[in-house]
Amino acid sequence: MTRSNRREAGRRRLAMRLPEMRNLIMEARDPWQLELFEAYQAAVEARNALQGQSFKVDLARKYDETCSEIEKHIVRARLGNSWSQ
Repeated sequence: MTRSNRREAGRRRLAMRLPEMRNLIMEARDPWQLELFEAYQAAVEARNALQGQSFKVDLARKYDETCSEIEKHIVRARLGNSWSQ
């Protein structure tokens, strides 16, 4: 997946996970926001690739925690009004 495709996939996935912020996420254009979308998608892809592999359960859990942290970061940024509108 190319970088721009990964960013857009992450954007769409986050918009689904955070429906109350869907419009803001879909309109986001700042480079740091785009980087978060890309990082989110990369973490989701890594987590999904590791799921079902019993010897890598801890690593899959860490990627799942990374996804949750990115989601929380976006919500906190919005509540602190640092998310562009």
